[in-house]
Amino acid sequence: MNRILTALTLTAAALTAGLAAAQTTEQDGILRDKAGRTLYTFDKDAGGESRCYDACAKAWPPFLAKAGAQAKGNLTLHARTDGGMQWGIEGQPLYYFVGDAQDGDVNGDKSGGVWHVVRGKAAASAQAKPAASGGYSTGNYGSVY
Repeated sequence: MNRILTALTLTAAALTAGLAAAQTTEQDGILRDKAGRTLYTFDKDAGGESRCYDACAKAWPPFLAKAGAQAKGNLTLHARTDGGMQWGIEGQPLYYFVGDAQDGDVNGDKSGGVWHVVRGKAAASAQAKPAASGGYSTGNYGSVY
């Protein structure tokens, strides 16, 4: 009976770890969610806090984390004042851009001089060091599943 309980516990832990695998990927040197949508940072965010709400968040939806998600490596989690948690990278909250019509688009890069795709070492490191689940469930953007 103890072997069965141990096996079930280990299986549950493995499944949880599988659910916690990063849903981000690095493609062409750019950080994207697992579906291939580009992720952006916002220069006006400070101290790990998002400054993008209301109209801003409609144009730049936050990359939200499911309740209970845990950060690992250079992927971080950030509490939002409107509730929920937002994924970030190296302390910078991450966003999508509604102007990206197709997976792989980078139409928001350098927008207003304050929005940037995540490139280079940070993008590669996020892929190499997976964290908790990512993705979307509300329209094209929203909570991680």
